[in-house]
Formats: sequence, C-alpha cells, structure tokens
Amino acid sequence: MACSNQGQLTGIPVRRIAVWVAVALGSMATQSFAAGSAQEDTITVSTDAAAAPQESAWGPSLTVAAKRSATGTKTDTPIEKVPQSISVVTRQELDMRQPATVKDALSYTPGVFATRGSSGIYDVVSIRGFTSPSTVNTNQYLDGLKLQGNNYSEASMDPWFLERVELIRGPVSVLYGNSNPGGVVSMVSKRPTTEPLRNIQFKAGSHNLWQTGFDFSDALDDDGVFSYRLTGLAYSQNTQQDNARANRYAIAPSFSWRPDSNTDFTFLSNFQSDPHAGYYGWLPRTGTVAPYYDANGHKHKLPVDFNEGEQGNKMQRRQQMVGYAFAHAFNDTFTVRQNLRYTRIHTLYDAVYGNGYLAPGKISRAYVRSDEDLNDFSVDTQLQSKFATGAVGHTLLTGVDYLRSRNDVDAQYGTADPLDMHNPGYGHGNVTPFADPYQVVNRLEQTGLYVQDQAEWDKWVLTLGGRYDFAKSSVYSRATSYAPASTNMNRDEAFTWRGGLNYLFDNGVAPYVSYSESFEPNAGRSKDRQAFDPSRAKQYEAGVKYLPKDRPISVTASLFQITKDKNLTADPSDNIYSIQSGKIRSRGFELEAKAALSANVDMTAAYSYTDAQYTEDSAYKHKRPVEVPRNMASLWLDYTFHETALSGLTLGAGTRYVGASSSFYTTADKMNKTFSVPGYTVADATIKYDLARAGMPGSSVGININNLFNRKYVSSCYRDYACYWGAERAVIATANFSF
Repeated sequence: MACSNQGQLTGIPVRRIAVWVAVALGSMATQSFAAGSAQEDTITVSTDAAAAPQESAWGPSLTVAAKRSATGTKTDTPIEKVPQSISVVTRQELDMRQPATVKDALSYTPGVFATRGSSGIYDVVSIRGFTSPSTVNTNQYLDGLKLQGNNYSEASMDPWFLERVELIRGPVSVLYGNSNPGGVVSMVSKRPTTEPLRNIQFKAGSHNLWQTGFDFSDALDDDGVFSYRLTGLAYSQNTQQDNARANRYAIAPSFSWRPDSNTDFTFLSNFQSDPHAGYYGWLPRTGTVAPYYDANGHKHKLPVDFNEGEQGNKMQRRQQMVGYAFAHAFNDTFTVRQNLRYTRIHTLYDAVYGNGYLAPGKISRAYVRSDEDLNDFSVDTQLQSKFATGAVGHTLLTGVDYLRSRNDVDAQYGTADPLDMHNPGYGHGNVTPFADPYQVVNRLEQTGLYVQDQAEWDKWVLTLGGRYDFAKSSVYSRATSYAPASTNMNRDEAFTWRGGLNYLFDNGVAPYVSYSESFEPNAGRSKDRQAFDPSRAKQYEAGVKYLPKDRPISVTASLFQITKDKNLTADPSDNIYSIQSGKIRSRGFELEAKAALSANVDMTAAYSYTDAQYTEDSAYKHKRPVEVPRNMASLWLDYTFHETALSGLTLGAGTRYVGASSSFYTTADKMNKTFSVPGYTVADATIKYDLARAGMPGSSVGININNLFNRKYVSSCYRDYACYWGAERAVIATANFSF
C-alpha cells in the first residue's frame, strides 16, 4: 500500500529528478519542462507523469509550485482539495532568495505583513489584518506542533534548517486550538535522506556578515532502514542599527528508522544559541515618519542606523528542542501518527529603550531587564482512517493534542535618561530601577479533541471538522514589598468547527467555499474582577484554485471576510481596565501564482487587498487596525540558461509593494487619533552560477541584493512612540559546495 509516512519522499535526491511535464500559463506557448543533468549540459525530458516521483507534504517539493500540504488538514492532501487558501515557500525558493529569517521568506506571499522592520529577533507577522495578542506570540508551528512563546521568550527558526515554510490563511482552531484568526505559519524541518547529501555553505556580505553552514545526510545501511541528517550553522554580523550585533550557533541532528514502507520514526532536534540576538527597539513617529526639530529649529530625520538604546543593550537566547515524528500504517485503512516535542528557551533581555518623543529633539527612555526560563511540552496523536461508504470515499482523522507551557520571569523595570536625537552621546543612560521587581510564573495548559472527515464523491470534496478545547492559563505573582503573592487563573472551553466544499474539474480548476472558526483566550480581569471570555472569530471564504496535474503551476484566488468579537477594548468608566465589547472585521481579496513557466523560468506573483476596521470599540470604532496595509503586491522572476556559453547562469529579480498603513497617537492632545505611514516599493535581485560546468556538480556561487536601490522607508508603526525603519540595501555573496 502507499503509506502516508512523514518523510516518505526524503530518500529521493532532488538533483536526479527528471521533470516530466509540459507547462503553459495564460497565452504563453507550451514548452517542454526539463531538468538539466547535474553532470552534463544536456536536458532530460520525460512526459510520463505516472513514472515521476510523488511529492510528500512533509518532504521536498519538486518545483517552486508545491502541490501537496498537511498544514490545512493534518493529512497529506493535494492543495486543490483544501477549502482554504494555502501558500508554500519551497526549498527551491529559499535557496534562490536566501532569506535571513522566516518573515523574510514570506515577503513574496500575499496577505502577510512582517512587522518590526529590519529587526530579525522575532518573526512577527500580521495575516489578513490580524496579529496575535502578544507581540512575540507569533502563532508559528514547527512539524505540526506550536512554537509557544511568552513574554520575551520566543523560538526563532533559521530558514537553513527548513524544508518548506507554509501559510494557511483564516481561522484554523478546528485543527490547532487557540490561534490567531488571520492564520498560522507552519514550518517543516529538513529530514534524513537515504541518498548521500554533503553540502557546505559560506556567506559574506553587508554589515560585516560572516556565515558558514553544513548539511550532511545519508543512509547508515545498505537497505536504507537507518538514516541520518546533520545540519549546522554559525554566523556573526553587525545589525543595521549602530552598537548592536547578532550571532548564532545552531545544530540540528535528526535520525530516521524506516524498517518497512509502512513505518517511519524520525527523531528531530534543534540546539541553538544566540549570544547576541540583534536589535530590539523602536523609534518615535517624530524623526521617522515626520521630521523633528533640534534646539536651533533645524529640521531633521533620524538615520536608518539610529539606535535609541545603549551600547550595553543585550538580547540573548538559548533554545533546545527534542522530539519526534512517528507514522505507522497498519493496513490500507488505518494509519497512526504522533508528533512530540519538548522545548526549553532561556532569554535575557537587558536594555534601555525608547518610549516616546520629547521636544525639542529628544527621545524619552525606559529600562528593562527580564531573565526568563520557558519550558514547553506538546504532543499530537492522530488516527487516520480511509474507507468508503458506497460511492463516497472518506479520509477520517481523529486526534487529541496536548500543550503545557511554563515561563518563569524575573524582571526589573525602570527609567533612563532621555537621548538627544541629534547628538546621542551614548554611555550616559543613568538607569533608575523601580523599587520592586516583576517576578511571575506564567502557565498555559491546553487539551484538544478533534475529528475531521474529507469525503470525496465524483469530483466533489467535502471537508467537515469539529474540535473541543479545554484551556487553562494562570499567572502566579511572587510576593513583593507592595503586594503579597497571588494567583490569577482563567479556565476556558471552546467548540470550533469548519466546513468546506471543493469541486475538482479535470483541467485542474477547483472552486471552493468554506466556513471556519477560531478562539483566543484573553488574559486579565475586568474592573469587577471577572475573567474574560475567549475572543471568537469566524470566516467566510470563497475562491478558485488552479493546480493542473501535468504542469508545475499553482494559482489561488480568494475572497474572504473575518469577524472577531469579544475583543478587549478600553473600559469607558476607567480606561486602565478593559471590557469585552470590541469587534474587528477584515475582508479582502488575494491572488497568488507560482509556476515553472519553462525549463528556464520560475515565477512567483502575489496581490492582496485587506480592508480591516474596528466595527465596535470604545476608542477605535470605524478605524483601521495598526500595521495593516490595504494593498500589497509582489513579483519575482528568475531565468536559468541551459544552453550556449551562459549555461548554468541564473538571473533573478523581484519587486515588492506595500501600501500605506495607519497607526494611533498616544499623546494626551491626540489620544486615539490616527496617522498614516506611507507605502513603499523595494526591489531585489540575484545572480547565481552553477559550477557543474567547472566539474563541481551540485555546487554554485551567487550574489543576492535586497533593497537594490537602497530605498529609505518606514516599514510600519505600532504606535506614535514605536516606528520601525525598513531594511536598507544588503549585498550577500553565497557559495555552496556539494561533494
């Protein structure tokens, strides 16, 4: 039987795959799609689709246009059968654009906006107009399990360790429990292969970047029962901001046991140390979006490398992850899967940071030192049952997942001297800590029971699922000089469901409609000491997908409306408290196309329109949420020469447009009024050369240039005291050697 094992395809070396299909898009003439041999200048063409290797949702994609995903169903499902919009950034795309972070990897994906500008400490993104309640709870998943964050503690995955980065848009609590209504980011780790893989990478570039990485994999026996993969990375660089730097040392050992075609046990781990994680700060609106005036009345804007903190600022992170992915098919009907992971993250954030503008030409500053120890345990157990009732085929998924998280926070807050914006004069912060520390233990526990049926009849696919969650969160505050020890606990239960219908035309066109729900627990208490209910969201989505079986093309167009209620908003009787009367509505349109247009050309194109507003709120009614551009668009094309003297050369270029967004004033004279952050367009480019012509198959050298024309722009503003410069031009040279 064909087992749905995780990692089923990982034994296939991608460089040996002969692509068998013919491609066409729009009115372009049909061309043969072929893969060049790693050792010859000839092109191998096969038109036998049945004989070609099959893609796995947990393995590499054959082209930039992935055809399968497990993010939207937790089963290995063709994307055209999933009743929600899904994007997949494949390994080929990651290798071509060389993104430094996961949020950079999503920069050509519709409906996603990366916040915090050039800072790469956290991969915080807004999806369809929604961000998570916590600034660092990024709603990311790795190998099917949530990377639960808390306070300043959040895991950070380097793209070098990933096989693919996926995004499902809209509520998906039916599969994942408490989650952001905009969607989730789901990552798949590199897995062991049974074919030899030996790759070493070197990078050097802007901001004094020096990086090296390695990726080794092979079978440990002749039958391929045991295999391993060892991936590692080390880098050091200065950040865009003065007096800040970033370095990382990481290694990810993995091991697979596949005694037969029906069983796959893969041990997965990641050990990472960021002695200096980078710049984590922000700048006021005055000096970025708008100019400031110095003491002499002269007008200025801050440079893009301005750091409002101090030279001794530090953000450190150490993370360890250990777990496994297991799958076993008992027969043609039943398959059991289990994903498990234990995560520990130690974070130290010790910094002076800006918290507003002071006229003339100064930045008000504060101080924080937070020492945190986060421990997470998560496990997801599933039973997949394939059977038929008459003419209807079923893929029934039943499961239970469990998450337990604890973060021990030992923090100290205080004030610091203002900073002159024109003549910073670092080294004179004069920190004054508050009298009492902030010492708490944050706990979260969640158990979810879920069921999903993917029923297929003729060309119809009906997806119907439901889930019931039990969530418990608590905050234990240790005793201080002003208050005794106390515990604040919330218990929440929620039922969520999803229903969707797809129709599959023979030519690859698949229209669909769906309804889905999500919930998010809310921490804290109201003025009368009542615990808050979870916020709830629902989405209606309709669209059409085009994924022809004989062409490497993936196109999705979708319309959506998401409504989130029970949102926290300021209590009109006392604005230091909150009430649950807020409501946010987001509606829009998205279009994405990924295609290998020929043996030479790959393309990625995207457009999104997002109309989001507070429909009910005590302070923001009828206003747009912060950091939500209404329009975004992108286009990437790369061309690889397979003939003539230029054979092996790849030229690529892309452009990204982000429309204007809005933010809120916080000063007393303009409280809750909005201001606009201008839109911007940046261009990227790459040039790459395959060294096969020089007798080094699988090796290459290349240069990537991000923000080619060095556009100076403000990426977004969270409030008038928190704006972020976008990333300036960066030139990165990369050399990959396979042997």
